[in-house]
Amino acid sequence: MTAYWLIKSEPSTWSWEQHIKKGIEPWDGVRNYQARNYLKAMQVGDLCFFYHSVKERRIVGIVEVVGDYRLDPTDSTGVFGLRDMKALRAVKNPVSLDQIKNIPALRKMALLKQSRLSVQPVSPEEWAYILSLAE
Repeated sequence: MTAYWLIKSEPSTWSWEQHIKKGIEPWDGVRNYQARNYLKAMQVGDLCFFYHSVKERRIVGIVEVVGDYRLDPTDSTGVFGLRDMKALRAVKNPVSLDQIKNIPALRKMALLKQSRLSVQPVSPEEWAYILSLAE
């Protein structure tokens, strides 16, 4: 069964446009234990919202998990890992953090409760609701 996630990136560091150009790219640089555990919990075929953080603060695309969890070569400690993510498509209507905050059905999202977490779960209901706004 497909699980759903949200992955966050600062557009000045790694943007949706860069990911689209690459197609498949490792999601690396995660240095938070809870975010790492979520990366480990993902399965190939799971879907993720691609969220631009900092100034934009909005969901801009959808990616698919296409690689198994493996150690992140940019981590000298050998503690953190990565997964390959394939860009699927941009969303037609980006969904902003402000929109999400104002929808009662989305008030329990990890995005609102753990705003700094770069990898987080999204429930099937939250996924469907956001997708209806985005498409």
